[in-house]
Amino acid sequence: MKRITTYTLGLIVLITAGLVVWVFWDLPNPRQIEDRQVVPGIRFVDRHGQLLYETIDPNAGRHIRLTGEQIPEVVRQATIATEDRNFYNHPGVDLVGIARALWINARGGEVLAGGSTITQQLARTMLLEDERFERTVKRKLRESWLAWRLSRLYTKDQILELYLNQTYYGGMAYGIEAAAQTFFGRSAAKLTTAQAALLAGLPQTPAFYNPFLDPDAAKARQEVVLGLMHQEGWLTAAEYELAQREPLSYASTPYPIEAPHFVTMAQAELDQLFDLSDQQQAGGLIVRTTLDLTWQKKAEFIVSEQIEQLKNPPDGGFSHRVDNGALVAIHPDSGDVLTLVGSADFFSEDISGSINMTLAPRQPGSTLKPLIYAAAMDPARIRPYTAATMLLDVETVFTTKEGESYIPVNFSRTEHGPVLVREALASSLNIPAVLTLDHIGVQSGLDLMQDMGLTPFEAQEEVDLSIALGGGAVRLIDLTRAYAVFANGGERISPRLILEVTTIGGDQLYSAAETDRVQVLDNRLAWLISDMLADNQARQRTFGAHSLLNIGRPAAVKTGTTNDFHDNWTVGYTPDLVVGVWVGNADNSPMVNITGLSGAGPIWHRFMRAVLNGTPPRPFERPPGLVEAEVCTLSGLLPTDDCPFRRLEWFIEGTTPVTTDTVYRRVAIDQVTGTMAQPETPSNRVVLKTVLDLPPAAHGWARQEGLLLYHDVVFVPQQGNAAPDSEPLAWRSPTPNATYILSPELPETAQRVAFEIDSGIAIAEVKFWLNGEIVGVVDQQPFRMVWPLAVGDYVLWAEAITVSGESRPLNTMHFAVKLPEN
Repeated sequence: MKRITTYTLGLIVLITAGLVVWVFWDLPNPRQIEDRQVVPGIRFVDRHGQLLYETIDPNAGRHIRLTGEQIPEVVRQATIATEDRNFYNHPGVDLVGIARALWINARGGEVLAGGSTITQQLARTMLLEDERFERTVKRKLRESWLAWRLSRLYTKDQILELYLNQTYYGGMAYGIEAAAQTFFGRSAAKLTTAQAALLAGLPQTPAFYNPFLDPDAAKARQEVVLGLMHQEGWLTAAEYELAQREPLSYASTPYPIEAPHFVTMAQAELDQLFDLSDQQQAGGLIVRTTLDLTWQKKAEFIVSEQIEQLKNPPDGGFSHRVDNGALVAIHPDSGDVLTLVGSADFFSEDISGSINMTLAPRQPGSTLKPLIYAAAMDPARIRPYTAATMLLDVETVFTTKEGESYIPVNFSRTEHGPVLVREALASSLNIPAVLTLDHIGVQSGLDLMQDMGLTPFEAQEEVDLSIALGGGAVRLIDLTRAYAVFANGGERISPRLILEVTTIGGDQLYSAAETDRVQVLDNRLAWLISDMLADNQARQRTFGAHSLLNIGRPAAVKTGTTNDFHDNWTVGYTPDLVVGVWVGNADNSPMVNITGLSGAGPIWHRFMRAVLNGTPPRPFERPPGLVEAEVCTLSGLLPTDDCPFRRLEWFIEGTTPVTTDTVYRRVAIDQVTGTMAQPETPSNRVVLKTVLDLPPAAHGWARQEGLLLYHDVVFVPQQGNAAPDSEPLAWRSPTPNATYILSPELPETAQRVAFEIDSGIAIAEVKFWLNGEIVGVVDQQPFRMVWPLAVGDYVLWAEAITVSGESRPLNTMHFAVKLPEN
């Protein structure tokens, strides 16, 4: 029995010794940590190998080591509160902290401060770099042992000094001094409590909390750190609240770098691929990016020159009050970001140049219209729109989800009557775009935008028809990506910034795979949108025949301008290149009299011609499944002999019109009465004329244009002809549920509202009633009267008397008149 016990004890000792040897036999000497404080050099180069940025630069102060005395107390406190609250009370391993983290994890809670101590993090990153990604008990035991050894060799202050000088904060910054200068443009000694808290929160996930790329996420993390500092008693309640309210301004310290906004984004992508501190012994990295530095320099020059000319016109004209611009160029097939200019001057604090405006959500103006028309023209829809669908560009009242009236107007403040989709899109007419979105439903438009890579609204329940004209907000890089779908045959791609990562020794660590391609749009529809956006004749109504949208080769392009000139855009593409341009002010202050064509347009035009110079023009390749047919230019239907104007149009198979034109009608007119000739009309008074049979909503526009309407020559009171009952009566004015504000600056006689109806039947007279009392009778076209505004709530209705004596009431209209609020 004793012999068995001896053997058992011996076996246990042997196994224990074996485990100890297996776990600890090859551990490095903890003193080697002093020899491993070398931050690797990371070289970012363009696609051709030209240097963009190298992280190690002794003259830039990005890796200056601080002594313990130089590290501010607030930095120490913020770091300890976040990473290791028991730092000064444990022997390198915090068993209480580990237990707490395990308990919170087991309950599914959020771990605000992890189980690894600062000393363990040092051991893992600087002594166990080859094992740092292993999630094993062995690695944890080795790390804990080394942490305990380090605590025996160094004081707590020395360990904290090592940590704050070596840890990675993102944005290519190693150590607290580099982080302070990178993100705030100041030394660590000058950091405020709010700034120190933000930096202390970065090491946990540098790519996610990078304030240059996502200031909201960085701010949220900072508030967590401030809360931990308050819990530890290092901040009073007043100090905590003051630090929370302190505005954070991210200023870039000038240091040698090409394409700084692009490099910052590439660094964030690199952070997601690798934990950079793991490369300390690898001798550094070479990151070959997608950027073309030659193109980049051309873009930077063009952007800065255009902004300067807008600020100070060379002809001595007035300033347009604009100081910023951005540009993105993407290869539509690969997703390679070839050029990215985030601002007119990265280093200018006056224009907030460090803010990357390619990533800043801004209102897109009319640039979403191609996506709306694409949703309406989807051949999978029942009765889809085509390029020849007729829309009415006349004043139209829409009702929002809140029951309020929405009346879009064209940028030119003019109306154009019946237009086809091709011209409506190419000439960027507002009213037809809203009509189209109203027809398909807002959600259908949003669904396609999301499929194409856009999320213009955070809360979709707030979306309304204004999205057709630029409501919501999008990022320039996302908008450019969405347009790449059209250039790419309907396939969505993801922009990429990095092609390859190698060590200085030449070992390849990463090679970009072929970009993911997702078919989100019918390739025939993508070609049709491109064909319309490239149609110079179709856009002449708005832009003229010789605009900056022409670049001497096939190119599809769309401009956008927001209300009050806060933002303007030009986004366009060839089969091989998609370029988006934004012009505006980072602080969202309005510009003066500047549009997408005059602001962003020249930048787009000059850049496209500059970088494509010498490459042969290439047309948009038309896919199979499209047919060409002749249509009547006004209606988009098959022409009859009465149609005087015709054109050829492309259609997706199965959507070609089968109905003949009904707008142009040839009738016999009595030259004396100007109405339809009757059987008793003498033949010498009869003449054949072509008149327009338009929907009632377009009658007012047609009469203003002096056009002869079928309705006006056929249905006249004098002849007693009655129109078909299917032609309705409709209010033209006032707007439903409108509120009119009396102005003290205008005479009362100038403050009036029109009561007017459109008639599709033969009317002898119209009576207008307001709050139960008759206020006017009109017995001729147009059936319109004006009423002087007076404070109150009103119910308006009208009674139309047909030529046959029949009464036809119109629906009631509600409106209010109020005094201005003080």
